Amino acid sequence: MEQATKHITQLLEEIPDPEIPVISIIDLGIVRRVSMRSETEVEIDITPTYSACPALFTIKEDIESLMAHHGIKAEVKNVISPAWTTDWISDVGREKLLAYGILPPEKGADLNHLNSSKPCPRCGSINTKELSRFGSTLCKATYQCSDCKEPFDYFKCH
Repeated sequence: MEQATKHITQLLEEIPDPEIPVISIIDLGIVRRVSMRSETEVEIDITPTYSACPALFTIKEDIESLMAHHGIKAEVKNVISPAWTTDWISDVGREKLLAYGILPPEKGADLNHLNSSKPCPRCGSINTKELSRFGSTLCKATYQCSDCKEPFDYFKCH
């Protein structure tokens, strides 16, 4: 069963986050548990980045569809405790976000993270300012670099 669980996890790496298509749901850290019930049945626990995340339904459907394509019946459960944290984003995921222009918080960042300068993911300048506490999605804030003038998203830690 351990090999089957590893295979399922590898399959889940193919599913991109619907709102940030460059990162998989595995790298984003929202897949909390994969448990094989039998050779053709799996239970998968996911934790949304925000409890009201609108992408949650799409992610659940994507998981069920992918598993069905491979002949596996999946039960996807939404687990909200413990709450998702940006510390669960993998190192590979952090690199992908940065390359995409989204600045991930440092691991272990606390709630004061929004009160400090954020380095621009495009030019590296720390001469940046927050434009909006809420960005393109609930889990991001919008910043702008005062040097290169480019806006960028910052993945809020929590």
